[in-house]
Amino acid sequence: MSNLRLVRLLLILAAAATLHAKAYDKSADVAGVTVHYKVVLPKDYDAATAYPAVLAFPPGSQGPDMVMTTLMRNWQPEAERRAYIVFLPAAPNGELFFEGGARVFPGFIERMLAEYKITGNKLHIAGMSNGGISAFVIASRFPQYFLSVTGFPGYLPDATPERVKALGKMCISMYAGELDTGWASQMQKQAAQFKAQGMTVHFSIEKGEGHVMSTLQGPGAARLFEGIEEARAGCGPSGPSTKP
Repeated sequence: MSNLRLVRLLLILAAAATLHAKAYDKSADVAGVTVHYKVVLPKDYDAATAYPAVLAFPPGSQGPDMVMTTLMRNWQPEAERRAYIVFLPAAPNGELFFEGGARVFPGFIERMLAEYKITGNKLHIAGMSNGGISAFVIASRFPQYFLSVTGFPGYLPDATPERVKALGKMCISMYAGELDTGWASQMQKQAAQFKAQGMTVHFSIEKGEGHVMSTLQGPGAARLFEGIEEARAGCGPSGPSTKP
């Protein structure tokens, strides 16, 4: 390799390291298990300043590889631009967060609130696929910690009246791929049920998209944050108008 090519490679690597310098690997012992997670901090992070925060769940197996995938595609660049903290946990011992892995809550949330200064001591919760289901399940069990819930895709399984009521004061965003017919149908039906109860819901069918939606990646991730930021105005029956 020539010296010029080596210099160029080093510059590229340095730029990449700078771009992602604010994502840190962390771990916490909660409910008898170790939870490994990544945390994205705002540029020029100040521990004395309160920031809005998102608890984001990965898709699939919800392992570390899936954490890295959703970190890069959906969360980090936009979180840094908007000065958000984002927590991305990996499923402890391979147990999905809407199944056995749910036992680390609310302990994990309490740890994050103790370690970081978060606006209003409330988070937004979101996730993709299995992560979206996890977001709805955890939000319905511990609504006191959350302002909004986002599934891309994602919905609330076993939507009992009690679980639905628990989501009533949150802004709800649901995104489904047009070609992902099973998920899209289930989510559209549930979004209509939520709206019928006066809840603030944004439901979007992403044209030409499947289960993994490119429209919400990279620059499109801004749309996830736009839905999240609406919650600052307050949601539920007394909040902003329900979107179609």
